[in-house]
Amino acid sequence: MSGRRFHIPRELLVVLIVCAAVGLFGSWWVDQRWGARSSPPSPEEIKAEERADIRDGTDVLRSLENAAVKVVEKVGPAVVRIETIEKAVINDFFVGQIVQEREGIGSGVIIDEDGHIITNNHVISDASEIMVYLPERRDPYRGRVVGTDPFTDLAVVRISGGNLPTAPLGDSDKLRVGQFVIAIGNPYGFESSVTLGLVSALGRGLLLDPKYNLQIEGVIQTDASINPGNSGGPLLNLEGEVVGINTAIIQNAQGIGFAIPINTARKIAEELIAHGKILRLGILGGTVDEVFAARYERETGNKLPVRSGVFIVEVVPNEPAAAAGLQPGDLITAAGGEQIRSMEELVAKVKEVGHGGELNIDFFRGEERYVTTAHL
Repeated sequence: MSGRRFHIPRELLVVLIVCAAVGLFGSWWVDQRWGARSSPPSPEEIKAEERADIRDGTDVLRSLENAAVKVVEKVGPAVVRIETIEKAVINDFFVGQIVQEREGIGSGVIIDEDGHIITNNHVISDASEIMVYLPERRDPYRGRVVGTDPFTDLAVVRISGGNLPTAPLGDSDKLRVGQFVIAIGNPYGFESSVTLGLVSALGRGLLLDPKYNLQIEGVIQTDASINPGNSGGPLLNLEGEVVGINTAIIQNAQGIGFAIPINTARKIAEELIAHGKILRLGILGGTVDEVFAARYERETGNKLPVRSGVFIVEVVPNEPAAAAGLQPGDLITAAGGEQIRSMEELVAKVKEVGHGGELNIDFFRGEERYVTTAHL
């Protein structure tokens, strides 16, 4: 009788190999965790291990807590409450002129020993009186507006005083999504309120003024609670550095707030301190090319006189373009005696002329050509 070869099915062989590997790994894991021993861990040992895990988690939370406390102690004294009074004169038919006052409140942060404070433009715009309160001082300082920029909703106010606390400015380009941040401000008048959250997103676009379509790019989104009165206060990293200026919330939404990156705020503040204003023509518009011209003519039924330049969509009040008489619908073709083919070229020409300079602007209004002068 011939011998019969014993055959193991391939599928069964694979299962046996996997089970053997799992068994070897399990033995190694038990040996690593509990050491070489002949009996399984006791309930007391398991509970001790669980307590150690809890201690590790508690240590992490305590480290975060200590970091937040240190940040508040370090920067809190430099976060100010800003109270404003806006006066409006109303003509009443029976009693004549009536002066009405409206009060406002916001926050700010002192950035240097000269008393310069960064805040939001909407906090102090149209204010006739500005009072600045420090956390550890009962009497207010009188604030003076150094300059404002509605394009970024930033402003600089100055107070005069000695030994003023200041907040260090960080680098918002180093922020990462998921990073812890702290907001300090005066929501609803509750002084020096502190909230903790995360950087929810970076590079958001934020519409500042729907009327003029003013939008700022690169905004920080955070779930740190930001409420009315927080505007102008600092957003801080765990090193106690200002990484943003809190500016807005979405109404009826929880956990969605926005802050202007400090790298943007720093540049704006430096220019406002040096010149009292930001060098801009004060228009919103776009570059005219063949695509723009074709779309414009198709949608309006009007023909453009030229097919290159800068088309003005909006003119911002109290800016050089408005003072020069430019209007929405005008088409800029030259500036300073040089042809303008794009918005970038126009911005570069404005910077070339600089603060205090004059810029001659050639433009079309309809089919008529005009020249005006903008005082920058």
